[in-house]
Amino acid sequence: MEDKKDSFIPYFISSAKIKSYNEVFLLLEGIDNKEIARKLTPKEVWITEEDFKKFAAKSSPIALLGFTIINEGNILGEVLEVIEQPHQVLCSILLNGKEALIPIHEDSVQEIDIKNKKIYVELPDGLLEIYS
Repeated sequence: MEDKKDSFIPYFISSAKIKSYNEVFLLLEGIDNKEIARKLTPKEVWITEEDFKKFAAKSSPIALLGFTIINEGNILGEVLEVIEQPHQVLCSILLNGKEALIPIHEDSVQEIDIKNKKIYVELPDGLLEIYS
């Protein structure tokens, strides 16, 4: 992490939670309260390729960025952001010019086609109407 211009201080990642393509929440060793953490934000961070691959594995929800969500044969939109919650993953898309949050969990997903970057879902009745 760059503390001051051309001054790099190593921190070790305890865990990472990826919010979107360009936003990641990191838990760093030795940083155990919000006051200390706030002093480190926003800072540029350099991470090894090995660590990046570990935190952004193909099976991780962030890998869904750029996928197209299809509901019952209708293209809904491209995944712009992935929001991880305790019991489900929400994918943010633009639907009719508005942000829509689409739940991605075992009850709604029919298939994830990794090769063609498509997520086939069957959404609960009425879910899309709230974004009309």
